[in-house]
Amino acid sequence: MLKGILFAGLFISYPYLVYRGMENGLNWLAPVIFSGIFLYRAWHTHKLRSRVMNVVFAIALLAGAFYVQTITAKILPVLVQLMLMVIFGRTLLKDKGPSVIERIVRLQFPESPSALSHYCRQLTLVWTAFFAFNALACTVMAVWGSNFWWALYNGVVIYANMGVLVIGEYIYR
Repeated sequence: MLKGILFAGLFISYPYLVYRGMENGLNWLAPVIFSGIFLYRAWHTHKLRSRVMNVVFAIALLAGAFYVQTITAKILPVLVQLMLMVIFGRTLLKDKGPSVIERIVRLQFPESPSALSHYCRQLTLVWTAFFAFNALACTVMAVWGSNFWWALYNGVVIYANMGVLVIGEYIYR
């Protein structure tokens, strides 16, 4: 539990760590730290696919930390947003079962009405579009934005937008 909280805290503070590193000439620091985290996860997982993915991420981050430091440090949020977009979006394809949101709802309310399925699919589509937009915005900020604006968007604006989306959906519902 404590390990999970620590990892979550590190991932949430990632934009700040990158920003502080760039301001102090340590562009390589955050990618190296997160490479270590991915190597740790690879070492402690028993699933071959997860192990390979974690090792690939670790190697990519290490290579980037030494060759294209600034972009490598700024690209991780893009990958996270793309991963979330794929996870949510895949469930919208035919024969992939219920949508992500419907799965979450059914955990809390197993006997929910079937009419709820359409609403959950639409909401999953909204979240998929949200993650796609964030991936695009993160890419633009990483390539053309200043370090400050990149850190502000990835460390504050994304989370604020998520909050607005959750609260807006709750009010709509």
